[in-house]
Amino acid sequence: MMDSKVETISRLAQWRIDNFSPGSYRKSDPFKVGIWNWHLSVEKNRYLYVRLFPETSKVSKENPPIAVFVLLACVCFELMIMLVNYAVHERLLRTSEDFVWPVDSTFHSRFVIDVEFLDLKICPLNGGEASSIFPIDGTMECLSTQSTLRCLARMLDEGIHTDVTIHTADGTLKAHKAILSASSRVFQSMFHHNLKEKESSTICIEDMSMQSCMALLSYLYGTIKQEDFWKHRLALLGAANKYDIVALKDACEESLLEDVNSGNVLERLQEAWLYQLNKLKKGCLTYLFDFGKIYDVRDEINNFFRQADRELMVEMFQEVLRVWRPL
Repeated sequence: MMDSKVETISRLAQWRIDNFSPGSYRKSDPFKVGIWNWHLSVEKNRYLYVRLFPETSKVSKENPPIAVFVLLACVCFELMIMLVNYAVHERLLRTSEDFVWPVDSTFHSRFVIDVEFLDLKICPLNGGEASSIFPIDGTMECLSTQSTLRCLARMLDEGIHTDVTIHTADGTLKAHKAILSASSRVFQSMFHHNLKEKESSTICIEDMSMQSCMALLSYLYGTIKQEDFWKHRLALLGAANKYDIVALKDACEESLLEDVNSGNVLERLQEAWLYQLNKLKKGCLTYLFDFGKIYDVRDEINNFFRQADRELMVEMFQEVLRVWRPL
């Protein structure tokens, strides 16, 4: 039948129905929106019953849709269309019984059913949060970033057009002056001024192992893995401080603060003092004195005091006075 066809454009589907009499039932041809084929059906008794449902298929069975849609029923009078009913719905749709809309109105033989899909989400069978199939704000930026990071990873891993050699404590690595310069003002100065690094296109980072330096490069190229960051974070902290890489320094501080315990608190306190990490320092002092963990490190504290900076010892003593101040 000619009027079983549903016209679609973008997320809008429109079904024009002619010569529909009481007691009739009609089902549309399938129409595609998103990843599913859909059907509309109408049945007229006392009410006009409108149904929207996905076509039975492997896709709809494995990924049943949650549809957010606007449904309109319109009566046509020659060149005029009068809105009869309007509704916004959000439903998980699997079968023709999941959404049945009774329209309490007297319809003539010609009318139009409009469905505008505001969103379509995939409902995971094993639970979890439904996710939209439509692009959202930031999607293109995310895709672009991912593509760029893949390119940077190739540049580093395959040595594409490298122009600087880095000498570490136990090996050499290749990198790109532009990437290093954009990441660090210290590196930028090396290549901008008439320093030996500019003339020889080499950098000596002999206070880092090759693995730690590779972790540093992976961070600068945006490809570092969490396990590598975790493993080399103390070395990365030193490099971030030396080469003025502020974001990396902040990330290292946050990470070191996350797992302070009795076995590392004095070492972390020393690192915090050395690199002027106020948040980490405060966290260590709070751990030691506010939580009383100073007793857990009493065997190590004497050796710590022999090596600690005098000003740090003064701060620790002031913390003792604050915590143990008589009421």
